[in-house]
Amino acid sequence: MRERPMAGAKDRATPRIRVRDGVGFVLFVVVGAAVLVGVFGGARWAARESAAALYELPGASWALGGVLGSVTLLGWGGAVSERLTSPAANGSGQASGVVLRRVARGACCVVALAPVFFLLSGLQGRNCRSYDEGCAYVPGTGPALLVYVACVAGVGWLAHRRRRTVLEERRVRERERLRKLRRKGKGKGKSRGARQR
Repeated sequence: MRERPMAGAKDRATPRIRVRDGVGFVLFVVVGAAVLVGVFGGARWAARESAAALYELPGASWALGGVLGSVTLLGWGGAVSERLTSPAANGSGQASGVVLRRVARGACCVVALAPVFFLLSGLQGRNCRSYDEGCAYVPGTGPALLVYVACVAGVGWLAHRRRRTVLEERRVRERERLRKLRRKGKGKGKSRGARQR
């Protein structure tokens, strides 16, 4: 005869969502949303205040646009670098190395996008009155944005062309190396066949 399982065993085996878990999840979402709004709002306020102070200096808006464009290009270069994108760049396929590379790549992406956020914070806000201090256009944002776009577009295009040229040269060298190896293999095969004859 088979023994019947106890009635309470089935209840213990299947996990149940408790009210306490649901309340914890809702609390986590609410607190997380409040933190995100606070961080983004605070960052926008800090960006507007610092931009207004920086743009007042003579020629600072033009120079700042170039500097921020360079920062974006450096961040982009780090994000697409082979050291961070290749699966085993350091020769060890350990999980810690993979995590560190992903964190470094994420930091490079943040560095590349932060100047865009800084520059856009100086533009007039949407759905608000232009005379509000938190929404008004910060004088000097236009020239900075213009130089930023020109720097990123021009230097980024040149860097992209150079990178493509380097990759194409590598492919040509690799094809040439494989062609030489095939020729050596064919030559050895012929000599062996000639020896056997």
